Amino acid sequence: MKTRFTELMGVEHPIAQGGMQWVGTADLVAPVANAGALGFITALTQPTPEALLAEIKRCREMTDKPFGVNLTILPTLTPPPYAEYRDAIIQGGVKIVETAGYKPQEHVTELQKHGVKVIHKCTAVRHALSAERMGVDAISIDGFECAGHPGEDDVPNMILIPACVDKVKVPVIASGGIGDARGLVAALAMGAEGINMGTRFMCTQEAPIHMNFKQAMVEGDERSTDLIFRNYRNTSRVRKNAVSQQVLELERAGKPFEEVAHLVKGARGREGYQTGDVDAGIWTAGTIQALIHDVPTVKELVDRIMAEAEEIIAGRLARFGGAGASAAA
Repeated sequence: MKTRFTELMGVEHPIAQGGMQWVGTADLVAPVANAGALGFITALTQPTPEALLAEIKRCREMTDKPFGVNLTILPTLTPPPYAEYRDAIIQGGVKIVETAGYKPQEHVTELQKHGVKVIHKCTAVRHALSAERMGVDAISIDGFECAGHPGEDDVPNMILIPACVDKVKVPVIASGGIGDARGLVAALAMGAEGINMGTRFMCTQEAPIHMNFKQAMVEGDERSTDLIFRNYRNTSRVRKNAVSQQVLELERAGKPFEEVAHLVKGARGREGYQTGDVDAGIWTAGTIQALIHDVPTVKELVDRIMAEAEEIIAGRLARFGGAGASAAA
């Protein structure tokens, strides 16, 4: 199944595994690459640029297929050394980067000088147009269903994907609320060139998190997330648990972020991933939990999605179109 995404990135399948804090390590990325999809190491999961370079080398020892690195730029009083992380990506010979966050122009320009293709993650069409003007090679558009930060516009993918495709010329990857073949075919039908999955890849055998989290996602449904930080105009979709409920209670009481910060520290969530305590801290997961029913290997998941997508296109959709659609399929 060739698309502009597979051609541009040199991968077999139009499926990407986006960067995920504490999850996007070589342990997951290499199996994704070996399955013919595109995986991303999460740069800031690594404590230093030197550690990122070592992780890139470790991943390369595990796969000879293309993989990328996610570099998320967030405005903060004490920013990490983004330029040094970028240099580690370049030094490591990585040729695909997923950027996200605040004004990536400096990084886009420097990465492309070294032959790196850049996909920028956006939550709104206006942001996608801005990224296209910056010269990015592709857009990953995140609908309201996504885990993590869905933006503040609350536009679901049935609207956001075609709205973005109508406006930008570079390839668009659909992200948020996608985890099976139906999502892939629907995204392609709306004009996307591929899909990006986060939560679904978390729920695989190779994902480096405790099985308790994977089982929680299997047991979850479309109501098993909370939207926190709405009062602070920094909305985040997380798995509903004791901590997220406590955060919402404080927000409803009008408390400033300073009174919430201790609950949402990244270290708490990371510790939970290691110990298996799903209530240790907040952790991101999307509404796609409603469609997650097992914990396969990465290869089993990718192979299943591609096989079922072919069946949908050649079978179910062809029946609606008659002989012409069947021939096209």
